[in-house]
Amino acid sequence: MFGIIVSGRLVQTECQAVSENQFLFNIPEADNINHVVVFMTGQMPFPDGLGGAVYFSWPRPEGPVWLLLGHISNHKPSAIFKIANLKSGGGDAGVQFGSLAQQQSHLAQIGISVEPLDQLSQQTPVTSCLSETSVAPFVEFSSKMLESFFNYASSFAVRQADMVPNPAETFVPLSTLQKWFENFQRRLQQNPTFWKS
Repeated sequence: MFGIIVSGRLVQTECQAVSENQFLFNIPEADNINHVVVFMTGQMPFPDGLGGAVYFSWPRPEGPVWLLLGHISNHKPSAIFKIANLKSGGGDAGVQFGSLAQQQSHLAQIGISVEPLDQLSQQTPVTSCLSETSVAPFVEFSSKMLESFFNYASSFAVRQADMVPNPAETFVPLSTLQKWFENFQRRLQQNPTFWKS
């Protein structure tokens, strides 16, 4: 049902079923791997309402740590994931793929866990998380950009009594722009990456 492609290697379609809903691919000699493609082979679709969460694990002395890369589904049957920067990062140690431990020190693993689509849509892949050092400047830039746009647009504001009728012109109430500005700022403070979804 699944396959993976590592650049410069043959397609891998044989995986280990470690449970009824979890599948594992071993990637030997994974030190120089930058990207991996995970795909559905087309032989069998996911059951309705289900998709596959895709995890990556790099061997560590303390045991495997699984990092969520993203997901695949019947509507998104393949995905390319960048793993070059994930080999030393932390992850979700709560995700386990059976009792299969990594034996070789250079053996990476890709795990696919079949889960409900609504659950998959609520998960945040490690590759889309911003680091703490990049969040503050991004939020500051976004706030300044919004302020600039709001100030520019509001500089053209005129009261209805002062308007000259022009049938070719479209007008947006300044209160609508103000409401959008406030909503965007609120959402940005709650989740700096909300605009990616």
